[in-house]
Amino acid sequence: MKMGDNTSSKNNQLSHHQVFDVSLDVLPQPGSECYDDDGRLKRTGTMWTASSHIITAVIGSGVLSLAWATAQLGWIAGPAVMILFSFVTYYTSSLLSVCYRSGDSITGKRNYTYMDAVRSNLGGAKVKICGLVQYLNLFGVAIGYTIAASISMMAINRSNCFHKNGHENPCRINGNPYMIAFGALEIFFSQIPDFDQLWWLSIVAAVMSFTYSTIGLGLGIAKVAESGKIMGSVTGVSVGSITQTQKIWRSFQSLGDMAFAYSYSIILIEIQDTVRSPPAEYKTMKKATLISVAVTTLFYMLCGCMGYAAFGDLSPGNLLTGFGFYNPFWLVDIANAAIVIHLVGAYQVYCQPLFAFIEKKAAKRFPDSEFITKDIKISIPFSRPYNLNRFRLVWRTLFVIITTVISMILPFFNGVVGLLGALGFWPLTVYFPVEMYIVQKKLPKWSTKWLCLQILSVACLIISIAAAAGSVAGIIDDLKSFKPFTTSE
Repeated sequence: MKMGDNTSSKNNQLSHHQVFDVSLDVLPQPGSECYDDDGRLKRTGTMWTASSHIITAVIGSGVLSLAWATAQLGWIAGPAVMILFSFVTYYTSSLLSVCYRSGDSITGKRNYTYMDAVRSNLGGAKVKICGLVQYLNLFGVAIGYTIAASISMMAINRSNCFHKNGHENPCRINGNPYMIAFGALEIFFSQIPDFDQLWWLSIVAAVMSFTYSTIGLGLGIAKVAESGKIMGSVTGVSVGSITQTQKIWRSFQSLGDMAFAYSYSIILIEIQDTVRSPPAEYKTMKKATLISVAVTTLFYMLCGCMGYAAFGDLSPGNLLTGFGFYNPFWLVDIANAAIVIHLVGAYQVYCQPLFAFIEKKAAKRFPDSEFITKDIKISIPFSRPYNLNRFRLVWRTLFVIITTVISMILPFFNGVVGLLGALGFWPLTVYFPVEMYIVQKKLPKWSTKWLCLQILSVACLIISIAAAAGSVAGIIDDLKSFKPFTTSE
């Protein structure tokens, strides 16, 4: 998949894929202060920009389901499982960051994408398997974020309706117009050529994620203070209010929800490719990962636990829709608006690798097609010209439309989130990072570290299978009473 023999003109035509190119080799320009060792423009990312990208990706819609997930497991297992996921995510992300460069982790050949790292270290059929899982997961995340954004927009509309017309008004809302509006906005932002130009959107999204997480936490504390008691139990939702079978499936689904909340390994290499050096990129990335995982775990524990303390067994699938839509309605509106703004940015952070992969493959397959490779410069007042690529415009627009339509057909937030977490957690967060690290560091088979890594991988595989089963059962249960394109109660 290398294109080292391409002419310089074709390299220029493809320059808008700078960050997410699949092994696009460029002749190095040694001695230049403007270029890195691979001949590309100097990367400018720092520990803080990398942290903002990670926080944007991690503190997403997943935080909203953590109170529900904690309720399924109870006061002991819920927080314990959340902490376990944080440790596993940090550890395997640290392993993955070492694989950014092949061979030597400081001077080796750069891997620009997650798939590049798999190709360099593992090769063979594992590359195709990785690509299939990664890009299906990214596709699913786009659907999940569209659903989550529409739920928050509906919540704003309902809270305002209740405030205006009284609590007795049913205030029925159809979520489809909100999904369409979100999709239209994403079509616009999807025309941003590459990840380097998304830094400002990531920072805005990170601020928004802290905003709604803090409001959710504050509302949970206020509700506990108002009632004067902490809800919940050691074992979670009790059998009786639900059947034994439902208890098992929901407990499994909660594992998927928590796994999804920490799911960002699929874009770690892409984020690392924006980081400048020296110091070595993996050192910066390890620090960024530690900061991000520590911060997000703190928020997750607070939001999940306080939400459970406030609502107990009745904890809602989406924390911010559980405060009755009534008072303080304006604060709930601000929180839900922050969610929407955050998801606009997070959608792009996750979809850019998929966008660039398809565009790179198309450019390689049809190098002489002007529709695919030629950019049209459009002058923008007070800014540099925008390079409009017709293929990018058509393909990314179709992608957003497809994910929006699927979201309208299957708007099951908890089930979709749990299934995405289950499908992506083991292969992308654990298996491939572990296997690549073993190859990178040439760990002897059956050595102590090799055995420990394999045990970790198998344990996480079992968790993923259980979470996937529980999430599928949840979606099937939801389908029994759902009619597509109808108005919600």
